[in-house]
Amino acid sequence: MSGHNVWTHKGTFLLAAVGSAVGLGNLWRFPYLTGENGGGAFILVYAVTILAVGIPILIAETMLGRTSRQSPIMGMRHLTKTHKASRVWELIGWLGAASAFLILSFYSVIAGWALHYTGLMLTGSLVGADAQTMAASFDALLASPSLMTLYHTLFIAASALIVSMGVHRGIETGLRIMMPALFIILTVVLAYSVMNGDIHAAARFLLTFNIADLSLEGWLQAVGQSFFTLSLGMGAIMAYGAYMPGDASLTRTAVGVAVVDTAIAMVAGLAIFALVFGAGLETGQGPGLMFVTLPLAFAEMPLGALIGGIFFILVLGAAISSSISLIEPVAAFLVERFNLTRPQAVVIVVVAAWAMGLLTVASFNIGAEDSIFYHLFGRSAFDVIELLTNIFMPLGGLMIALFAGWVLTQSEVMKELDTTHAWFISWRFLVRFVAPTAVAFVFLRTISQVEGYMIPALGALLLVSLFALSQRRQKPR
Repeated sequence: MSGHNVWTHKGTFLLAAVGSAVGLGNLWRFPYLTGENGGGAFILVYAVTILAVGIPILIAETMLGRTSRQSPIMGMRHLTKTHKASRVWELIGWLGAASAFLILSFYSVIAGWALHYTGLMLTGSLVGADAQTMAASFDALLASPSLMTLYHTLFIAASALIVSMGVHRGIETGLRIMMPALFIILTVVLAYSVMNGDIHAAARFLLTFNIADLSLEGWLQAVGQSFFTLSLGMGAIMAYGAYMPGDASLTRTAVGVAVVDTAIAMVAGLAIFALVFGAGLETGQGPGLMFVTLPLAFAEMPLGALIGGIFFILVLGAAISSSISLIEPVAAFLVERFNLTRPQAVVIVVVAAWAMGLLTVASFNIGAEDSIFYHLFGRSAFDVIELLTNIFMPLGGLMIALFAGWVLTQSEVMKELDTTHAWFISWRFLVRFVAPTAVAFVFLRTISQVEGYMIPALGALLLVSLFALSQRRQKPR
């Protein structure tokens, strides 16, 4: 069974967790949020929340995976039974698996854009292009469902191939090749940015300590970023934790993941904004920065096509390392629950996620304002799916913190942490009180952005889930 595998090296979980955490959001969302919310002030709040929220929950989620040695769904089923706890806690596994599946469906589509731009850069198609041409090129990609579907298919198939090869031969080997390569590429891009961009302007944008620019919304974004950047609440960390050797330190590994993830985001931010400012361009948020502004900066610099192509290979690698972690929670469940082979389980997950991804493809063109989603919810299918994940993940993270803090016994936590009594007391206080409070704020902030008519639907979904779990309590195992 999948849960019986163990990483062949202690450091592999660190690579796996960093690979899951480092993705598209690190390469544009974190740097932009930092620059727009007081620079160093935002980083300070982010660092504090990483310590008080991110790391404690990362330890808790990894602990649940390693304790159960099973997929998130089966693992939580096992833990609720052995601890004689309410089966409502099984929602942790289901919410994580659902989040991973939903994210995979749209993540693959957006990552496919990087595949498109890798080709454009390496072939020199964008050399000398002006801002209008660059924007038109991106719009043309979004307007072509066939092209987006092609890239979506290629990307998700590549991710599936790695996971289908197994924990050791596929995921572990892939990460050992990809992650060092990504670090090397990022270093090359940073060196290029220092030589050809304005690294001083980038440093001022990211690091100037301006507390006046840090609004309440900025504080909440820092808390949310500290949670989402570590891939918490989406099953991947719990699934990977199931393969973690018993003598590996949970605390040192969690701190290592947080430090490396943040460092990569900062280095990427310096490299990207050095190029943007060096080319005299304006910073933008989201896809516009990555797929319009940045290619324009590369187009105006020496060897820009080559380095731009290398940069988008970096983006692709980061995206694949994240996507394989999204496949694993559901695939591992199918292997354990239905005794499928790993390739069979991966095919089922990927084909279903690919099909759902077509809704995201259509959200940018043919189904933007004509779909049933838009008529029912006032937003595209992509926006609805993304909203669901932004609700499921913090809800799952909140339950992980509470389960680890209140349901797991002191003796088994002490055994898993294998640390000093002082750190055990500190971690338990953070995971019982501080982290749940902070994540609850993130959850409530997301709910507050939901239209009134969607709240009853989400409430009904949660109630049905709770009812289904409670009805299964009496069934024989």
